[in-house]
Amino acid sequence: MNTEELSTEFEEIRGQLRSYIHRITASMADTDDIVQDTYLKAHEKLDAFRGESSLKTWLFAIASNLAKDNLRAKRRWTEDVGDICREAAMNDKQFFAEAMDIRMNSAQGHFEIKEHITFCFTCVSKSLPLEQQLCLFLKEVYGFKVAEIAIILDSTEAMIKYYLHTGRSKMIQVFDGRCALINKEGTCHQCSELNGIFNPKQKLQEELVKIDMVREADKGDKEHLFDLRMKIIQKIDPFESPAAELQLHHLEHNRVVMEKYLEKVA
Repeated sequence: MNTEELSTEFEEIRGQLRSYIHRITASMADTDDIVQDTYLKAHEKLDAFRGESSLKTWLFAIASNLAKDNLRAKRRWTEDVGDICREAAMNDKQFFAEAMDIRMNSAQGHFEIKEHITFCFTCVSKSLPLEQQLCLFLKEVYGFKVAEIAIILDSTEAMIKYYLHTGRSKMIQVFDGRCALINKEGTCHQCSELNGIFNPKQKLQEELVKIDMVREADKGDKEHLFDLRMKIIQKIDPFESPAAELQLHHLEHNRVVMEKYLEKVA
C-alpha cells in the first residue's frame, strides 16, 4: 500500500473513526488530535502493514491505542453523571443561553429525544472500565467482530467476550435503575425535561411513542431494550445529525463539569 491509497481509504472511514474517538473521549480537542495523529502514525508505519487485518481494523487499532494513552491518565466518570451535570447546568445561565441560541439559530440545533439517548449512553459509558467501554462501542455501534476487536485492543478473544459481557451487563443495570424512559420509576427524567425546555409546544408522549425502546419498555426484556438503544446510536452521527451542535455543546459542558468534579473529590 502506498501513501495515496492510505489517504483515500483513511478519508473513507474518517467519519466513523472521528465519531468513535469522540464518543469515548467526550472531547472535541482530543478527538481532532487523535484522528490527526492516527493518520500520521499510519503513514509512518505504512511499511509494517501486511494486510493481516483490514485497513479499517488497523487504523482503529492505532486510534484506540492513542485514545487509551490519553484516557488512562484521566479518572473515569461516575454513574450519576446526569445528576451532577444537571445540577451544574441549573446554576449556569450561560450554558442555557448558549444552548438556546444554538436551538434558535443552528441547522443542527434541534432537540430530539433519540439524540439525547445517544448522548446519555456516551456519558454513562465513561463510568465503565476503559476496555469495557471501548469493546461496547466497537462491537455494538461500529459492528466489529470479536476477533477484530481482539486485534484492535491487542487482547484475546476470551477477554473481549468478558469485557463485552460485563460492560453490557453493567450498562443494562445502570439504565434499568436510572432511565425513566424504560423504568417509570427511574431517577433520570432529563430527556423529558430538556424536551420541555427546547420544544415547549411539542407533546412529549407523541415523541416518546415514536421510539421503539419506549414502546417495548413495559415488556421488561432488559437485553432487548439494550439492543434497541444500540440501534438508535448506530443510526446517529454525532457530527452530522440535526441535533449535532446542540448535543456537542451539552457534552462539552458535561466534560468540563465532570473534570472539575473529579478533581474536587480526588
